[in-house]
Amino acid sequence: MPIRHMLLAVVVAVLWGFNFIAIHFALEQFPPLFLVALRFVILAIPALLFVPWPGVKVRYLIGYGLGFGTLQFFGLFLGMAAGFPAGLASLVLQASAPFTVLMGALLLGEKITGRRAVGVGVAVIGLGVVGLSRGSADGWVPFLLVVLGAFGWALGNLASRKAQTDKPLSLVMWMSVVPPLPMLAVSLMVEGPQQIGDSLVSSWSLQALPAWTSVAYIVLLGTVVGSGIWVWLMRRHPAGAVAPFSMLVPIFGVLSAWLVLNQVPTVVELAGGALVIIGVLWSNSRKGRLLRRRPEPPAG
Repeated sequence: MPIRHMLLAVVVAVLWGFNFIAIHFALEQFPPLFLVALRFVILAIPALLFVPWPGVKVRYLIGYGLGFGTLQFFGLFLGMAAGFPAGLASLVLQASAPFTVLMGALLLGEKITGRRAVGVGVAVIGLGVVGLSRGSADGWVPFLLVVLGAFGWALGNLASRKAQTDKPLSLVMWMSVVPPLPMLAVSLMVEGPQQIGDSLVSSWSLQALPAWTSVAYIVLLGTVVGSGIWVWLMRRHPAGAVAPFSMLVPIFGVLSAWLVLNQVPTVVELAGGALVIIGVLWSNSRKGRLLRRRPEPPAG
């Protein structure tokens, strides 16, 4: 990947890292499953009215919507609502990277180089250190729900790559048409009309302003901008080259949770985060690579 594309991937990591703080505040107002449906309804309406069709096969659009949109946020929002901390959720969700690399090799025939395998392996160890520590301390259900969300993200990565669209933002917007109906149906069955109605009625107050601001961040910056850049990168590079950059998200997620929510990371969590950074840098560099290109030999 060229340097400018790597920098774009880092920008996405920053946006998605702070996205977990927004999710935390939004979940204080809305039930988790209804919140999934709400965020995508807000995107689906302008997509249907104003956004041109991305020119992809319907099965890849549905696969992207079910994986990235539905399954990822089903697991993530439920896990965080069950008490999993925002900073650590940003870390565990990055299990999507090894899932993507592995399924990219199995389903798309992408090559896993030795260097990339080592880098992803080191990052996975870092994720495991934090995830296992938290799971054994606070229970496994929230942790496993976030891991389920990571698997959904990986499925969405592969579907977006197979879509091969030249209109990544259109794909992101049209993907939002898929999650609302299934998530609203599940929300009505699990959370019930009473809980949903109460959350909506109480949301029209000044106290709910942080929740609505968070929903706006999730929709505009987390989904439209962040996912649009991500799909653009997945269109131009192998899934195994782009996916490891998602492991930078927990660095910004943990730091923002520390600053905003006072969720102070432990030494173990910091050590795991350091391993994530090392793994990403290692898997996306080449031995002996220079930042400047070698000069071309003179003609003749």
